[in-house]
Amino acid sequence: MLLALLVSGLVVALVVIGLFVFALRRRLIQRSGGTFDCSLRWGVSEELDISGKGWVYGVARYSGDRIDWFRVFSYSPRPRRLLERSSIEVIARRAPEGEEELALLSDAVVLCCRHRGTRLELAMSDDALTGFLAWLEAAPPGQRVNVA
Repeated sequence: MLLALLVSGLVVALVVIGLFVFALRRRLIQRSGGTFDCSLRWGVSEELDISGKGWVYGVARYSGDRIDWFRVFSYSPRPRRLLERSSIEVIARRAPEGEEELALLSDAVVLCCRHRGTRLELAMSDDALTGFLAWLEAAPPGQRVNVA
């Protein structure tokens, strides 16, 4: 009986510590400002895929001339993807369709892009999309920006 209470108490403590670390990590990512919720689907095909598979929920942070993208459900302090402003090409914008509506946040807009030859899709709110496109177009003089 005592062993069962000790084990269950240890499990509860580990869950609380894990949740605390998730919250602390997100707070540290957002500390420098310029962050927004952004789901990512990397390496998509040319065909429209509305199955909802492959989307990963994350937080993106503006960092000079690049965007650092972090997975939400990760303990890593490092970004999972780095998207450089000069290498991002916007191909199209669309509303989520089919099962994507269930996989993404309710107000998401999907932005189809290419980064160094790799097709990807970013899903973000309308406000975040406005800021993202303004950030892309605000490239320093002489840099090529491709916004469709």
